[in-house]
Amino acid sequence: MAKTPYPRSFAHPRYWPTWIAIGAMYLAAWLPWRLRLAVGKALGLLAWRFARRRRRITETNLALCFPEKGPDEQKRLVRETFIANGIGLVETATGWCRDAEGLRHRVAYHGQEHLARAKAEGKGVLVVGIHFSTLDLGGALHSLFFPADVVYRPHNNPLFERFMTRARSRIFGQAIDRHDLRGVVRRIKAGHIVWYSPDQDFGREASVFAPFFGHQAATIRLTAKIARMTGAPVVPLMFHRNPDNRSYTIECLPAFDNFPSGDEVADATRVNQFIERAIRKHPEQYLWLHRRFKTRPEGEAGFY
Repeated sequence: MAKTPYPRSFAHPRYWPTWIAIGAMYLAAWLPWRLRLAVGKALGLLAWRFARRRRRITETNLALCFPEKGPDEQKRLVRETFIANGIGLVETATGWCRDAEGLRHRVAYHGQEHLARAKAEGKGVLVVGIHFSTLDLGGALHSLFFPADVVYRPHNNPLFERFMTRARSRIFGQAIDRHDLRGVVRRIKAGHIVWYSPDQDFGREASVFAPFFGHQAATIRLTAKIARMTGAPVVPLMFHRNPDNRSYTIECLPAFDNFPSGDEVADATRVNQFIERAIRKHPEQYLWLHRRFKTRPEGEAGFY
């Protein structure tokens, strides 16, 4: 059944819940820090309790990726994942609705020289990020050090899409639709830094299968393709919330050498190895709620 098109007027009652959600995000962004964390934790626990489908997906992902953990430890990690992602919702609101300058004292940036060196080559830079719960706040804080563009997935709701795009355009130079490959290439060739995250399942046609936590995962070819089309260095970037829940760390690593190599599977494997390494540092902060292993090799049974 086709979905009912959204009304043209944002005053339509169908958008009222969206307006309420946007208002709640503005409110959450300005709460005192401890209260903000408490709200985020409560949202995460509510989702853990009631979002049963997402909880099953998370349980499956963690069982696949951390088989060495016992049942009790896996259950605890599932709960911590929902809490971290609940806090991530409030962090997203903070990143979208507040000036990042007021949060400069909360972030430490390690490895800035790697990104500066890549930028100095004059070919633009492709930054490889990861879908941690801290992603949008991380982008806002990263903008304090380096201006960058971001590749994103447009939202289906036109009102929320406008709100989200305006917020990201304030943080980043440009917010580029993930389907706009020409736009990405154009911005990189113009010397810009473009940040995108290649760690989701985009289906068989866009991907090759490469190992990820010991399992074959459909891994997008685009990272190597953009590098090949632009000649730009590819720089891995990690961002996480510190254990004190009050500060953050950005860590930039040296650009991949000999990338792309010409071997699509080898290149995808290299990207996955970086992502896996980053996740293992703070596994609860990763977005395990999505079906990372949805697409399976021919003849292999699905996990979900």
